[in-house]
Amino acid sequence: MDIISILLGMGKLLLDPVTILFIFLGAQAGIIFGMMPGLTTTTALSLLTGLTFSLAPDKAIAVIISAYVGSVTGGSRSAILINIPGTPAQAAVCLDGYPLALQGRAAQAIGLSVTASTIGTLLGFICLAIFTPIIGTAALSFGTYEFFWLAVFGVVIAGSLCSPTDPIKGWISGFLGLVLMTVGQDEINAVERYTFGWHQLLGGFALIPVLIGAYGVPEVLDSVRKHQKPVMQTTVGRVVPRFREVLRHKWIILRSAAIGIVIGIIPGVGSDTASWLSYFTAKKGSKTPEQFGHGSIEGFIAAETGDNACVGGDIIPTLTLAIPGSAPAAVLLAAMTIHNLRPGPLLVAEQPQVVGQIIAISMVATLAVFALSLVLVRPMVKLLLIPRHILMPSVFIICVTGAYALSGRIFDIYVMFAFGIVGVILSQLEYPVAPLVLGFILGPMAEDNLRRGLMITAGDPSPFFRRPISLALFLMLVVSVLWSTAPGKWIGEKVSGGLGRIRTAYGKAPR
Repeated sequence: MDIISILLGMGKLLLDPVTILFIFLGAQAGIIFGMMPGLTTTTALSLLTGLTFSLAPDKAIAVIISAYVGSVTGGSRSAILINIPGTPAQAAVCLDGYPLALQGRAAQAIGLSVTASTIGTLLGFICLAIFTPIIGTAALSFGTYEFFWLAVFGVVIAGSLCSPTDPIKGWISGFLGLVLMTVGQDEINAVERYTFGWHQLLGGFALIPVLIGAYGVPEVLDSVRKHQKPVMQTTVGRVVPRFREVLRHKWIILRSAAIGIVIGIIPGVGSDTASWLSYFTAKKGSKTPEQFGHGSIEGFIAAETGDNACVGGDIIPTLTLAIPGSAPAAVLLAAMTIHNLRPGPLLVAEQPQVVGQIIAISMVATLAVFALSLVLVRPMVKLLLIPRHILMPSVFIICVTGAYALSGRIFDIYVMFAFGIVGVILSQLEYPVAPLVLGFILGPMAEDNLRRGLMITAGDPSPFFRRPISLALFLMLVVSVLWSTAPGKWIGEKVSGGLGRIRTAYGKAPR
């Protein structure tokens, strides 16, 4: 894939008014979902994936990606105006966005938010266009053994990063997803597993009901339980920012975008981590760190740029390796799979025009979100005043509709409720849900390649450790596990302590 494929995809897209319409519809839906507290990006994509099942692949992917971009951008509205982050990624935005609103600068904050998020998202998608063919070409050297370790590595990394204080909980959640994936007939010998005589389970659990249940149902119940009653703090005036305001913070925007892209590429981290890391980096390098948390434009722009730039980074491993960079990217992976688009090295090598079209959709979606965010701010802000007891039952109906629409089976609604209960239990016990979903998605990849590799070698597991790339992935997996547990933390503390003593000694040394 090269720049010509991307330009051809962009040109074809711009000549298709129907796809452009779906991009704007998806972007608007994403903004609304993002700005409503309690409705996360993952929830929005899960619901829309079920509702777009009957669309053509290009139209469905246009809706999903546009909603992805719109929801991350839209979450800053409630963060600024009512101090409640629309999505987890906007938690850092609240620190300075709401104080700016209390100072009567809500319009300036929203304008800078939209502009910074647009720049960050575009930079992320530019990196997507640059690195996707490079990583995709390198991944063509992967075989059965490498793909097995890649799947396990993705689950373990997601568990470590989604539960940093207790990574074992993250790993348990991830491997629970792997176990649940084995329900039904296996894909090699069609042997029934864990069906207990229920013919409905022969095909296993459908992915969309699992996604909606694990993410949508707990979000609805949690939002209703909290009884949040938002109160608007200020009205919205002129929104479009002045060019010099943006140019004044260009280095913060570029640095935060770089942080967001790198964080997005790492599987399982997500935009909330990118937002906080960008915020703390900006605070550390600021000349006025005391203003952070009290209405600092620097901190506000850094957080908003970082979480949006993460979107492009998330999609890079999703397209090239079929390893989603975050929970929303996992839903995007599921949506592409449902529409017979197989992400991974073969997609990049055999269908570069599809990858070019996805990048083109991403670019146009970013511009659509920018336009809609500036033009429709005032009417959309009024949606924040909808009472929770009216909004959440409506969302719950959408959850049930999305689960049922996939195959028209009542059983899928039961699956949604079951995984909703699992999601609630995991949340109450502080087990992350994202590794479970990622394990469920990557489970077939791990199992099929493990069994295929052992069948090729007549049961000899040594090729999983002998091949250079396979061995490198295994060693990275071991280092990741050790680093996340007590031995790794002990080593990290010793290294940090030693470096601290060296810096102290150097500082006291005569010049």
